[in-house]
Amino acid sequence: NRQREQIRRLGLVGDFDHPYLTLQKEYEAKQIEMFATMALKGYIYKGLKPVYWSPSSESALAEAEIEYADVTSHSIYVAFKVKDGKGIVDNDAQLIIWTTTPWTLPANLAISAHPDFIYGEYQTAKGKMVFLKEFAERLKDELELGDISLLKEFKGRDLEYVVCQHPFYDRDSLLLIGTHVTNDAGTGLVHTAPGHGVDDYVVCQKYNIKPYCPVDEKGYFTTEAGEALAGVFYEKGNDIVLDFIKNNGALLKHTTMVHSYPHDWRTGKPLIFRATDQWFCSIEPIRKKLLEQIHNIKWYPAWGETRMVNMIKDRSDWCISRQRVWGVPIPIFYTEDGKPIIEEKVFKHVQELIREHGSNVWYEKEAKDLLPEGYSNPHSPHGLFTKEKDIMDVWFDSGSSFAAVLIERGQKYPADLYLEGSDQYRGWFNASLIISTAVYGKAPFKSVATHGWVMDEKWEKMSKSKGNGIDPSKIADMYGADILRLWTATVDYHQDVRISESIVKQVSEQYRKIRNVLKFISWNLADFDPKDKVDTFRPVDRYILAKLDEVVEQVMGYFESYDFSNALSVILTFISSDLSAFYLDISKDSLYCDSKDALTRRQIQTVIYEIGEALLRILNPVLPFTMDEFNGNLPGKRESNVQLLDYPKAKKDPSRAEILNEYELFQALRDDVLKALEVARNEQIIGSSQEAMVEIRLQKKEYLSLFKDIDKLATAKLFIVSELNFVDTLDGGASYPCGLIKVTHHQGHFCERCWNYESEGIVQEDGTYLCHRCDKVIHK
Repeated sequence: NRQREQIRRLGLVGDFDHPYLTLQKEYEAKQIEMFATMALKGYIYKGLKPVYWSPSSESALAEAEIEYADVTSHSIYVAFKVKDGKGIVDNDAQLIIWTTTPWTLPANLAISAHPDFIYGEYQTAKGKMVFLKEFAERLKDELELGDISLLKEFKGRDLEYVVCQHPFYDRDSLLLIGTHVTNDAGTGLVHTAPGHGVDDYVVCQKYNIKPYCPVDEKGYFTTEAGEALAGVFYEKGNDIVLDFIKNNGALLKHTTMVHSYPHDWRTGKPLIFRATDQWFCSIEPIRKKLLEQIHNIKWYPAWGETRMVNMIKDRSDWCISRQRVWGVPIPIFYTEDGKPIIEEKVFKHVQELIREHGSNVWYEKEAKDLLPEGYSNPHSPHGLFTKEKDIMDVWFDSGSSFAAVLIERGQKYPADLYLEGSDQYRGWFNASLIISTAVYGKAPFKSVATHGWVMDEKWEKMSKSKGNGIDPSKIADMYGADILRLWTATVDYHQDVRISESIVKQVSEQYRKIRNVLKFISWNLADFDPKDKVDTFRPVDRYILAKLDEVVEQVMGYFESYDFSNALSVILTFISSDLSAFYLDISKDSLYCDSKDALTRRQIQTVIYEIGEALLRILNPVLPFTMDEFNGNLPGKRESNVQLLDYPKAKKDPSRAEILNEYELFQALRDDVLKALEVARNEQIIGSSQEAMVEIRLQKKEYLSLFKDIDKLATAKLFIVSELNFVDTLDGGASYPCGLIKVTHHQGHFCERCWNYESEGIVQEDGTYLCHRCDKVIHK
């Protein structure tokens, strides 16, 4: 409930009375159905393969359960004596390998070479040695080999089936050919232990070499590793192995190095590769379909597509079994001869049991009580069965959400959008894509958007130990939830972002500007009825409406692609530059001082009403609480719940481009006039701009076309001055891009009501002056 209320406080929408939980019976049952369908299609199998193994939690892990951290490891070069060079390599030569995991050498069964690399056999001060030819100079210095001479060279494929002696066991190590061998480090010859590496396993499979792993589930060497290592934890076994190699004269160099290494995300302890019997989801049969689906999905940001393609095209089979005593069980029974039962009626029976009782029924009942009544199998002549003890990977749990939530509840499938952190390319997105494609032949989502992480002001990760965490609930309580939402919408959420007290204060300033404009609109529409809207407008009104239409089109385009920061940038620029600094500013005189029903005032009210209607809708996704309040203050009839309002649609009038181009010309002129006014203000010629009389001699006559349908007074109002004249000759003035501009203090009468100056003011009974407009309004 606490989490639910916090989410509601932030203005998020959800079916809060019916949340989905992976531990719900119907969810677990649907997950069993996904597994069953994949198994019946042949995508699920059990096999002995090396997987990421956590000795600290005694379980296999998937890639999504792994974190990387720097560790200091051993770095050793080891010599394998040639036993049978097959006429290619001299029998008194040595093949040199490099490894950072000495503890895996007891499991070494082979050496791998790349078929296309060029290798050389060299005479060195330490005997004949074979390694990659392009590494010769580096290895000569690194291994202190003295002067070396090339005796012969050959391609890696020529070395196939060369036999070497294991450096400390009485057994052979066969030379294999594999394209996984790289030339970016080491010697170009790779120590190969199929029980401790996926690449090693794959290459050994081609030569019918079975995995060998003398390390148990807790990370301790078994008796297979020999008396000296038996019962020793693998990390401590490094020192014993190093002694073995050194005593046999096979250790050429030993140093240490710091590098990134996989760790268990729960315990924080290092992982190992360990060959064990696990359940896997086969990727190869659906790889092509997965890649097709990825290309049909919209990715935000766009590089997400490349990232997912790279993950899928190279990924190995998904290990879906975990050695846990809780979770959703792998619904497999075994016959008396150990054969797994893959039958639809058995899966359906288990699925219905779990739908009724939950997954705990698997642990509470014996195998015979979980099978359909009267079930028999020729592989169990005595009617004896056992059940699988492993559970499914938790990513199989979450990856089944499209089925357990969307399909199970009769909602839209595939989903329009999956949204999560950028780490979920290897987690939720990956698992969901695999399961959905395997079962239904299509991706569970039409688009994917990812976000980065929230950091503190110094770009450091937030943590309790540092005390630099920011509680969103406290921000919402202090500033309002809309401030937090506005911050979220204005940052590039695809990247890591910063938040702090000072950043929130900056955002609150942006919010204040938005709120002030909304207040201005609602206050000045207090006496406006949308029924009284006018349909004829001044050029400046047509401009701001054209600009509004452009803003709506741009914002909706950005919303469609979940690009909120650019959408907000457009809105904030419109509010600050086009409304606050221009249209609303020049409209104040007419709104405050014209008669209530004056045409100009009604024109402005009609325009700001249209602006208000648009802002209400385009700001609602970001500022729902504020827009709910604004909705109650904006005249006109519409849905009382702002969430039910439709988005605005751009009219895209063919004349819009022409109008906006004219306005750019006008703004260039206005910017020059504003600069001239600021100079006059600094020189104390004027105080406010309304004290000014401005004369302009234009360099380009095209500016005049902007004002051909506007009288002198209306033109002056566009610049918020009392008088503005375009002249052919000008005595004095300053040069600007548009021409010469001269600002003087107006010599007319000051109107006490509107603060404008007029050459012939009207004296009132109390001796004050009013301009003709204000006199008429007052007496009316």
